[in-house]
Amino acid sequence: MSDTTAAAPAASTTSKQPKLPVTVDKPTPYTFDLGLLLASDPNPLSLSPSEPLEPQLASIARDGCQSLINQLLTTCPISSTPAGVLLSLPPPQTPLPREKPVPTPKAETKWSAFAKRRGIKPKTREQRRNLQYDEATGEWGRKWGFKGANKAGEDAPIIEVKKEAEEKRIAKGQSVRGDKRREIREKVKRNERKMRANARREDGRKK
Repeated sequence: MSDTTAAAPAASTTSKQPKLPVTVDKPTPYTFDLGLLLASDPNPLSLSPSEPLEPQLASIARDGCQSLINQLLTTCPISSTPAGVLLSLPPPQTPLPREKPVPTPKAETKWSAFAKRRGIKPKTREQRRNLQYDEATGEWGRKWGFKGANKAGEDAPIIEVKKEAEEKRIAKGQSVRGDKRREIREKVKRNERKMRANARREDGRKK
């Protein structure tokens, strides 16, 4: 035989806290920057050493927050939107310091100056995508770069060439593969020269 006993529900020890007033009275009124959701309290702190510090600071912070909410609801326009109630803030008035210095404008390169004269606009995101569809493989591949379409045929064991052109290359001691590699090296050197010229131009403008 076992005895079962039911425990009586414990009496609720929590009591409802009194509601705090909505209005906040201070000897010196707050100053607000609603664009930054900022409320400044110019009144000195009056703290009691005999009471805990945290509740006193929480009470002061609560008064500032309540004053800011009151100012927002009485000053800013309120509208109803499908997403909910919208409260429009005014532009900020308090200048805030930057964490980092203002970036210096980039020096104009030779290409950017040419594009400005000719009215050439920068490519869109879709145009800059380094992808194209290869009908032979049925896959998307790179246009240039590593394994790009511009390098197609470089490693092929057999390359179709015109007889007359190949005979001229052989007479000069050249080949199709050598011409391709030479062309790539020349492009790299040409780009490096342009980069150095742009760097010298930028250094000259800084001086």
